[in-house]
Amino acid sequence: MELTDFLQYGFIQRALIAGSFIGILCSTLGVFLVLRRFSLIGDGLAHATFGSVALAMLLKMSPLYISIPLVMICSLGILKLTEKARLYGDAAIGVVSSLGIAGGVMLASIAGGFNVDLFSYLFGSILSISKAEVIISIVLSVVVIMIIFFYYHDLLSITFDEDSAKASGINTKLINTIFVLLTAVTVVLSMKVVGIMLISALLIFPAVTALQIAKSFRTLMIAASFSAVISVVAGVIVSLHFDLPTGATIVIINFIFFISGLAYKRIIKV
Repeated sequence: MELTDFLQYGFIQRALIAGSFIGILCSTLGVFLVLRRFSLIGDGLAHATFGSVALAMLLKMSPLYISIPLVMICSLGILKLTEKARLYGDAAIGVVSSLGIAGGVMLASIAGGFNVDLFSYLFGSILSISKAEVIISIVLSVVVIMIIFFYYHDLLSITFDEDSAKASGINTKLINTIFVLLTAVTVVLSMKVVGIMLISALLIFPAVTALQIAKSFRTLMIAASFSAVISVVAGVIVSLHFDLPTGATIVIINFIFFISGLAYKRIIKV
């Protein structure tokens, strides 16, 4: 089947549109996460998302409406544990992550066990994304990206030297709060694209791939976004052509891009 034949189907069009917006969102935020050595927050919040999806299934509600506020609360919990309980970032993430998984398993058990809907969120189901979910993904992606660019210089300062940023008058506590909330929204939006179990890959891979080839921060952001969009589009097409799971295919293509970037960096050095 030709590429033009694929594009005639509405479900593929929806997958490509939503996936591209979410890919740009993940890669943009992922650059800051990787540079701040805070990339594992995506994995921790993904586990919290699992718990929220299980709760939504139990209440027979749309997972997006339950997951977004709950995961945002969890992201604030990680931040507060880091600040107040004197826990390192990875320990705070581990606490929330473990609680999310335990809560999800318990709620799934109460709801009658793991069903097809829950598994679709665990491993991704971008091809089944609805028109309403596409609209929500686009609107929230645009809002989050606008907020990132509005606070771009503050985020940049905190990313490279938080102490200096605080000394210069930047409200680092506010920026960090906004940052973790944006991460929470991004993680929830990504669950239909690659699945809860693979969300962190979509946040990390485009950023680390771009780091191999970019020579400036602006180039880094553009390269990461380009890598994310191409991997999503290619992942959807390749998975359909070879009858493979879409989420996993997107992640594998991201890994191939990363290896290619690493090889390019080594060749340039030689």
